[in-house]
Amino acid sequence: MSRAQVLQTTDEAVAGIADGSVVLVGGFGLAGMPFDLIDALIRQGARDLTIVSNNAGNGDVGLAALLRAGQVRKVICSFPRQADSWVFDDLYRAGKIELELVPQGNLAERMRAAGAGIGAFFCPTAVGTPLAEGKETREIDGRIYVLEYPIKGDYAFVSAYRADTLGNVVYRKTARNFAPVMATAARTTIVQVTEVVPAGALDPEAVVTPSIFVDRIVTVEARHHTVQGAR
Repeated sequence: MSRAQVLQTTDEAVAGIADGSVVLVGGFGLAGMPFDLIDALIRQGARDLTIVSNNAGNGDVGLAALLRAGQVRKVICSFPRQADSWVFDDLYRAGKIELELVPQGNLAERMRAAGAGIGAFFCPTAVGTPLAEGKETREIDGRIYVLEYPIKGDYAFVSAYRADTLGNVVYRKTARNFAPVMATAARTTIVQVTEVVPAGALDPEAVVTPSIFVDRIVTVEARHHTVQGAR
């Protein structure tokens, strides 16, 4: 049976992340964002990173802080611009960061495909748009589809509610979002939780991410972030 490492600090949890790594970062806006792991990655200093997430950062915290630190080369996401995405916006306009825009459903499915061992899949989303340019297409049952490839990560950063000492993980409401598929799509999955409980203490029916997909766990204090209005 797989047993995740239960670590004492977030700095230990992100140790060894190399320059040029692909990091899948959970969260939908601020919901489910693994702030403590991102802060530790800023301290750790890995650079030239490719970040895969739904958003490209909010305000000046979390992913936005990582971008501001100059550690990210490329962002793969669905929603790079919101009223509070000024850090990404400034970097992109200055030509200091690359962007790969992926429709939200495709983003989730491409990571799910990576976790499921699927080599590629055909999808109708983006047909006839600039997002399909240069990609293989195929007509299936009278409809045009675009060939999409999996998105794999070297690491996944996940924020969850609880984990047990084996690494089984449960989430709290909408904070779950992309985390389960990201956990399956990365070589190393790192999970921050508010509590680690003994093996057997979690209801098996509530476990969303089983221990086989979890490598490192660290306990952090629950905290809430607010983002100020646009500058």
